[in-house]
Amino acid sequence: MRASGRVLGSVLTIAFICLSSLAAAQQSDEATAEHILGPRWKQLSRRAGMIFTGTVLAVAPPASAADRPSPGQTPSIQLSFRVDEPIAGVERGQVLTIREWAGAWSMHRPMSKGEHILIFLYPPSRLGLTSPVGGSLGQIALDPSGVGGAISVTQLERAIRRAREE
Repeated sequence: MRASGRVLGSVLTIAFICLSSLAAAQQSDEATAEHILGPRWKQLSRRAGMIFTGTVLAVAPPASAADRPSPGQTPSIQLSFRVDEPIAGVERGQVLTIREWAGAWSMHRPMSKGEHILIFLYPPSRLGLTSPVGGSLGQIALDPSGVGGAISVTQLERAIRRAREE
């Protein structure tokens, strides 16, 4: 009986350590998300219809004065992305083309071809338009090794997925 009691005690200790490590990792992921995305990162995550890391493939600027949309059409900018890491609402490898209202385009940092980003997009409106959730808060510039070279996108992905499940 003593040996089985020690084994049970060891198993419980290992289980406690594993659970403690998991809780610490979740807190670390959430702290990282708050540091990078700001204090309202959970709301940002929940309001988005599409979240992914990807590469900007093309940006079609707003029409010139001579090419203005006809009456009833909404002036928009067309952007194409290649989805590298899907988080919500998209698939890996998908080429996603969106239309953003030209007025919203001026409210966040312009995106350029070749840029690698983590982006949170609103679900498309009834007009088929979308934009980054929270303007510039919804687009995070990435470099080859993560966010600012120091933060792993994987940490952000885990935190975002958990926030969307809450």
